[in-house]
Amino acid sequence: MEKIQLCSEIVAKAKNIVVLTGAGISTESGIKDFRSRTGIYNHAPEYILSMDYFHEHPMAFYEFAFSNLYHPKAMPNKGHRILAKWEQEGRIDCIITQNIDGLHQKAGSKNVIEFHGTMKTATCQNCGQKYSADDLLIRKQTDEKFFVCRECEADRDLFHLIKPDVILFGDAGEWFTPEGFEKILNRIAEADCLLILGTSLRVTPFSAFPQYKNKNIPMIIINKGDTPYDYDNDTYVIQHSIGRCLSEIDDYLKN
Repeated sequence: MEKIQLCSEIVAKAKNIVVLTGAGISTESGIKDFRSRTGIYNHAPEYILSMDYFHEHPMAFYEFAFSNLYHPKAMPNKGHRILAKWEQEGRIDCIITQNIDGLHQKAGSKNVIEFHGTMKTATCQNCGQKYSADDLLIRKQTDEKFFVCRECEADRDLFHLIKPDVILFGDAGEWFTPEGFEKILNRIAEADCLLILGTSLRVTPFSAFPQYKNKNIPMIIINKGDTPYDYDNDTYVIQHSIGRCLSEIDDYLKN
């Protein structure tokens, strides 16, 4: 209770919070995380979620992705909704998320950086034609090569595969560029509070982001496991349910 009160006082004073979120915030919406003991796979994610595997086994990749990474029926939970509310109240500057489920936006958050991309859309690697995940699922019912773009021509299927707009191992994306990193690090450097939710902060480069906060600003970590930053100065750690903790902080803000 004492930690909740301290964190509540920090959030109450903040006007420029940057939020970092990981799989832990979406588990309360029924989405399994990646790397916990109950994660969605037991072998190396670097293999399945890689550009090499996608190019060599596009059908198997999509079977895995649609079964484990695409959750169109999942709904935002209390944690997502409170973050959206705090953004509307002018407390949150932006959310930087590792998640690809789109639940922050579904909850109403506007300033969301999807660092690892999204499963909602896909793009032809050759011509840039965009597809929705639902489009591909419909194509899949009648076309065994639904993952090959029909809007352009190429010598081999490999050259115009439709890839989900997620960042795979060996891949690059909008935020994995010098310009993308600069924008993110500038937002973090300007924050007056760093709020970290549901991530162990062990996967690079995302794990390095807290190092770029202003030395004197507080950092709140709500995660059921340990992180490398738990004992840093001005850091407040709560290993409990994100939805419950944010609800208690929000109740404090109302008073």
